Amino acid sequence: MTDTANPSRSSPRLYLASASPRRRELLNQIGLAHEVLLIPAPPGEDEPQHPGESAADYVQRTARDKALRGRDWMRAHAMPALPLLAADTTVILAGEVLGKPADRDDALRILRALSGATHEVHTAVAVCSGDRLLEAVSITEVRMRALQEDEIGRYCDSGEPFGKAGAYGIQGLAGTFVSHIAGSYTGVMGLPLFETANLLREAGIQVP
Repeated sequence: MTDTANPSRSSPRLYLASASPRRRELLNQIGLAHEVLLIPAPPGEDEPQHPGESAADYVQRTARDKALRGRDWMRAHAMPALPLLAADTTVILAGEVLGKPADRDDALRILRALSGATHEVHTAVAVCSGDRLLEAVSITEVRMRALQEDEIGRYCDSGEPFGKAGAYGIQGLAGTFVSHIAGSYTGVMGLPLFETANLLREAGIQVP
């Protein structure tokens, strides 16, 4: 199933294997007409980390798996052979993956751990173009100021932490929590535009 995400109403130039509205916004920001490819998730736990797998390897494998699964889906359904873009974002603190919070208590736990600390945001990007698989990863250091317990609670009550790696969105209310970043702001949002544009050019797509 596809979902058109194209403000200019021109023909899509690629598929996006992600339902993330932030990734759609970032592609729209640079004028790339696209369609969202809604691929059924595999059975079992959502994007599990394999035993002994490092956090850095985990995020790259997950993006790669999404891209290859999307390519197989395209071929099985005889869809137009457009390049397909997939991405995965992981927040890493002291080597530990901090994923999407399961509930409010989990969001509280994650935000308490990030408070006053520096963490890394890894966003891996994978593009399938025909039989080629093109990959890149963006790594950004993010420092959060010390957070008060009441503001952590209010932030969780806003609903913003849910569905986001590391229980925060830098482009939203949590932008006031971040005191410093070194790397890619759009990578922290979920799609590093510099790395993404380079891969898409390599796949034959003209990018502004």
